[in-house]
Amino acid sequence: MTTSTDTRTVHRRIARLATEVLAPWVWVLVLPLAIGWHATGDPGAALLWGLIVGITGSIIPMAIIIRGARRGRWDSRHVINREGRVVPFIACTTSLGVGIAVLVLGDAPRQMIALALAMFATLLVSIAITFALPVRGARGWKISMHAAVAAGSAVILTVAYGPWLALVGLAVVLVAWSRVELGDHTTPQVTAGTVVGLIVGGLPYWWLATSFV
Repeated sequence: MTTSTDTRTVHRRIARLATEVLAPWVWVLVLPLAIGWHATGDPGAALLWGLIVGITGSIIPMAIIIRGARRGRWDSRHVINREGRVVPFIACTTSLGVGIAVLVLGDAPRQMIALALAMFATLLVSIAITFALPVRGARGWKISMHAAVAAGSAVILTVAYGPWLALVGLAVVLVAWSRVELGDHTTPQVTAGTVVGLIVGGLPYWWLATSFV
């Protein structure tokens, strides 16, 4: 007979797996390759442009975050505590900013530039919510980057590949649930992250990628 403790353990294992597999760095590494393929239809070009965004938006920031976590500068590679997110956010915005410059100077496809700009906008808004907005007397609010990146990615994939990709929304629900289940975020925090991803990440991509064609 399954006990409530056993069920709780299973839930936490599933949540931990979802948190790792659907982490922001995974989305930011895989999504540019998918959009690169859609934009060019050429494996070489898709790999080139996709890796520029993936490396500057995911690999470089993640390397900095993992190194800091190993040195004890923040709690883990997911940087759960709000105060520890200063350096990771700076690393993400700086590295991705360089990536955007390379895309523009290299005359990258419009969709790739739109993707990078949408990601950058999501970062800026997340930083503002995390550190600037007062919430119930607190100095700031720890928005869920897992939810924000997943939600934005779902919209972008749907815009690029069609309505069937809206099924990726199930992954957004799963990762949002996992963050609450693990106690790393509250329901309002993952909800806010999802809204930011949809509006600040998804809509700008749609507008930039489809306008002026």
